[in-house]
Amino acid sequence: MLQSLHIENYALIDKLEIEFGRGFSVITGETGSGKSIILGALSLLLGERADSKALRDEERKCVIEGVFDITNYGLESFFSENDLDYENISIIRREILPNGKSRAFLNDTPVNLVNLKEIGERLIDIHSQHKNLLLSNKNFQFNIIDTVAESKNLLNDYRNAYKELRETEKSIAELKQFIAQENANKDYLQFQYNQLKEANLQNESEQEELEAEQDTLNHAEDIKSALSKCEILLSSDENGIVAMLKDARRSLGNIADIFPKAKDIAERLNSCCIETDDIANDLQNLNNNLEYNQNRLDTVTMRLSTIYDLEQKHKTNSVAELMALRDEMGEKLQNIDNSDEQLAQLNRQKNEREEKANNLANKLTKQRQEAIPDIERTISQNLIALGIPNAQFHISLLPCELSLTGKDTLEFLFSANKNMQPMEISKIASGGEIARVMLCIKALISAQSGIATIIFDEIDTGVSGEIANKMGTIMQTMGKDMQVISITHLPQIAAKGTAHYKVSKFDTEQATQTKIERLNDKERINEIAQMLSGNPPSDAAISNAKELLNY
Repeated sequence: MLQSLHIENYALIDKLEIEFGRGFSVITGETGSGKSIILGALSLLLGERADSKALRDEERKCVIEGVFDITNYGLESFFSENDLDYENISIIRREILPNGKSRAFLNDTPVNLVNLKEIGERLIDIHSQHKNLLLSNKNFQFNIIDTVAESKNLLNDYRNAYKELRETEKSIAELKQFIAQENANKDYLQFQYNQLKEANLQNESEQEELEAEQDTLNHAEDIKSALSKCEILLSSDENGIVAMLKDARRSLGNIADIFPKAKDIAERLNSCCIETDDIANDLQNLNNNLEYNQNRLDTVTMRLSTIYDLEQKHKTNSVAELMALRDEMGEKLQNIDNSDEQLAQLNRQKNEREEKANNLANKLTKQRQEAIPDIERTISQNLIALGIPNAQFHISLLPCELSLTGKDTLEFLFSANKNMQPMEISKIASGGEIARVMLCIKALISAQSGIATIIFDEIDTGVSGEIANKMGTIMQTMGKDMQVISITHLPQIAAKGTAHYKVSKFDTEQATQTKIERLNDKERINEIAQMLSGNPPSDAAISNAKELLNY
């Protein structure tokens, strides 16, 4: 529950402190006194977007702080999941800076607006007049039934199953589209793949090796001529380099005994002889093994032509890229061949998930059907008590295709007149009747919703007299199980509150400001008397106010 609210530098509020208690509290004040400003500030605590235009003094930051008692509201998991320190008395603070930026804190730990909205929705329900329009909203209607039927967990299970079903259906649609597209291109893809496969590409460096061999074969005569010339120059014949080196080595060997330095040179020449002789033998072998082979040249040329044609056709630059493309095409063809089995598997999965979703939806429908009679009876009885003696409230729950809310379609039907067939509520009910229906619904679900605080912002619009008195009694009863705050213009409702707060404006030398104060017994009598007859109140109004307050 909301224990206290601090507002600083917001709209008409310079600085305001207000404490709230348990039970049913009322807030009154003249139109335009600032009641909506207080609600606007509270909405910021609950995650609404901030606007720097709301700053009273544009040079100072705005601070709004709420102290909440969250004991026994099961919020420990929220704090744990968001890595926040849980405290039974928790403080939410929102700051709006002059530059337009805002910050939010939960127990002095920075939080984002998503976190703020999530915890705000579980702490306070602000019900204003425009929210009466929710009465015709299908999600809101389903939420009412599922709250009373205690089927929220079942609904979550169903939604998970429905989500899985939709994912499978999406996969089936995508696979069918893939099959249609690929089947149209399969023949051409198969032709291209066969062409690459028949090329029998095995070696990524094949092209480079063939190009080198082609160069060799094309210049075989030139190569043999150069090899032969080198072989003759190096040969061990009398005029060859090898023979000369051997002769020089022998000459030095003859003088080695008398000129020792010649020995080292002779040994070096011996190494040269051996190396040069090896080179000459290698040249001879190369020359003997090299032959101009036109057949081989033609084979190499044709193979290279095949590779070049494939590279040009597929816009690649190497055999490695052609091999990768071939493998990719093969995989696509394999996927196409396997797609029928994949489709059959997905259809089996769809059937299983559809059966699971249908079973959960049937259970959900059954729980809703069991809860509906009690909802209809309770709301109809309360509407009769609220001055609609011929009130009929019915819930039409009919089967439909699976959707996010189950396999039900829903309508709230209402009639305020005798012997009149109930019709869709938004088409037949007046503003005052809708307000009363909404109050009955809130009273019905408040205890089960787990919300700590509910604030009614002039929900009593369109009613007066004894009906207002009975609406106040309903709010008073709700206040036994939760904190209820009603902003009202009706003295009958204001008199039902355990605590009474008045919002008013006053002028200073600088500007107009809004304040809120808790009224004592005497002030409360005077406020309700003014609500009855105006200011100053008449003696009869004061007497009537005391009677309403049971003083």
